[in-house]
Amino acid sequence: MTGPEPSAKSLIAEARRRFDAAGLPDAAMDARVLICGLLDLSPTALLLQGDEPVMAESAGRVEEAIMRRLNREPVHRILGRREFYGLDLLLSSGTLEPRPDTEILVDVMLPYLRAMVAEDRKPGIVDLGTGTGAIALALLMECPQAHAIGIDISMDALATAAANADRNGLAARFTTRLGPWFANTPERFDIIVSNPPYIRSDVVPGLAPEVTKFDPMAALDGGSDGLDAYRAIAGEAKTHLAGHGIVGLEIGFDQRVDVTQVFEDAGFSLIEARQDLGGNDRVLVFAPKLD
Repeated sequence: MTGPEPSAKSLIAEARRRFDAAGLPDAAMDARVLICGLLDLSPTALLLQGDEPVMAESAGRVEEAIMRRLNREPVHRILGRREFYGLDLLLSSGTLEPRPDTEILVDVMLPYLRAMVAEDRKPGIVDLGTGTGAIALALLMECPQAHAIGIDISMDALATAAANADRNGLAARFTTRLGPWFANTPERFDIIVSNPPYIRSDVVPGLAPEVTKFDPMAALDGGSDGLDAYRAIAGEAKTHLAGHGIVGLEIGFDQRVDVTQVFEDAGFSLIEARQDLGGNDRVLVFAPKLD
């Protein structure tokens, strides 16, 4: 004899219990986001319909997802999508999951974009290591006059970024290009942005299983000192900036001094720095030094 059909609320409670027992951090949040995402329930729908029975097929999908999370697969990878700056973005094996800290880079770059528009410019943006397209697409959503190219070495990432542009109504102003960096991109741009790989190679193996098992290593490993990508970008950026162009970068919490030195050596000046909500250095903006 089988028991009664579970409800969304009971499935959430069961998932939380199992996540807690496995020692997963944020068990309550993971359980709620995972089950509501799978069942397509908004917070209001959960409140109003959360006690209604869940069909067996849906309950089976929930059980499969719980097992995947217990194997340390991140919740949003299981769901296959994540919200970023109001955009609904697909994820894939070739992309990092865009994280809230990266939204700070978008916040920082928007005033520069709008100032360019106020000067009757139609800003061109290049997003180096575009992944899901998150940074470029968020900037395009907020600045209808801009257009962007997303560059990546992963064909999977480029396909995902293009799909995200289409699903968010931005495909007419976004194209993709194969890297590395500017290898296939001779144009100049008003804004260069990047959240490049910046983790030191010796640190990568000690990261959480959610990262080491599921994130693409090429998007994480920044070389022996974590600065390889910054050197590559700094070495080419000047020849790919239009007049009065700028470079905006996400950095690791302890990299402000080193990344600044890399860009100063390449002929740039630091014009803005921003911390994340945790008080860690997160975004640097550079402009070419005046002759």
